Amino acid sequence: MKDFRGKVAVVTGAGSGMGRDLALQLAAKGAKVAISDVNPAGLDETERMLKEQGAEVHSQLLNVAEREAVLTYADDVAQHFGKVNLIINNAGIAHHGEVELTEFKQYERVMDVDYWGVVNGTKAFLPYLIASGDGHVVNTSSLFGILAMPGQSAYNAAKFAVRGFTESLYQEMRIAGHPVNVTCVHPGGIKTAIARNATVSEGHDQKNTAELFDKKLARTTSARAAEIIIKAIERNRPRVLVGADAKVLDLLVRAGGSMYEIVNSKLAVRLLPKADPSPVTSTSPLL
Repeated sequence: MKDFRGKVAVVTGAGSGMGRDLALQLAAKGAKVAISDVNPAGLDETERMLKEQGAEVHSQLLNVAEREAVLTYADDVAQHFGKVNLIINNAGIAHHGEVELTEFKQYERVMDVDYWGVVNGTKAFLPYLIASGDGHVVNTSSLFGILAMPGQSAYNAAKFAVRGFTESLYQEMRIAGHPVNVTCVHPGGIKTAIARNATVSEGHDQKNTAELFDKKLARTTSARAAEIIIKAIERNRPRVLVGADAKVLDLLVRAGGSMYEIVNSKLAVRLLPKADPSPVTSTSPLL
C-alpha cells in the first residue's frame, strides 16, 4: 500500500498510545480513519485530534473481545465509507504473574482481547479488504511473541498465538492470490499506558511492576513506533520489529535458540519484582 490518500484505515485500541498515533499519522497521509476503543474519554480525545487535522473519521466504542459487536462494527464502517482497505488490530491488555499465581479467568481475559480480538477483527474485515482490491491486515504481536518471559505467560501465550495466526494468514493470501498484504508487528518496550493499566496476580504490586516497565524497558515512543509500522505497511513487509530492543533480542533468540531461556531467567532474578508473601490484589482498570 504505497499511497494512503483516499484509503480507509481501521485502528482498534485508538484511544491512546500506539493506536492513537497510528490513526493520527495515517490521517496526516490522507487516509479516512475508523477508530475504536473501550475507553470513551480516550476515544473522544483521539477523535477530536483527528478532526482538528481535518480528517474524515468514524468513531465507535468497541470491545474487540465481543465477536458479534466486531462483526457489526465492520459492516458499519464499510457502509459508512463505502470500502475498507486497512485493518490494524492494535487493541491489547497485559497481565503480570507467575503461572502458579495466575487465575484461569486472568488467562481468559488476556486471550479474549489480545488473541481473539485479533481473530475477530481480521475475520470481520477480511471480506471487505479482499473486495477493495488493495487491502492490508496489520496484527500487533509483540517482542513477547518472539521470546517468552517469566511472569508473562498469559501475554506470551496470546502474542505467540497472534504471530502464528498472522504468519499463516500471510501465506494463505499469497496462495489464494488475494489483493491483501499481511504484516505482523513485534514492538519492544513502547512508551504507552499498557503496563500502568495491566492487572497483576496476588502477591505482586501493580505500581512497582508498571514503574519497572516504564523506567527500564520502555525505550521507544508510541509516535516513533507508529512511524515504523506505517513504513512497513508502505513496503508491504510481512514482519516488522519495533525498537532496538526488539531487534537485539530477536537476534538473541535466532542465534541462541532455547538458550535464551537460561539467559532470561538469570536476568529476571535481578530485574523482575518478586511476589510478596502478603498478597496484594490489583484493581487497576484496563484500556
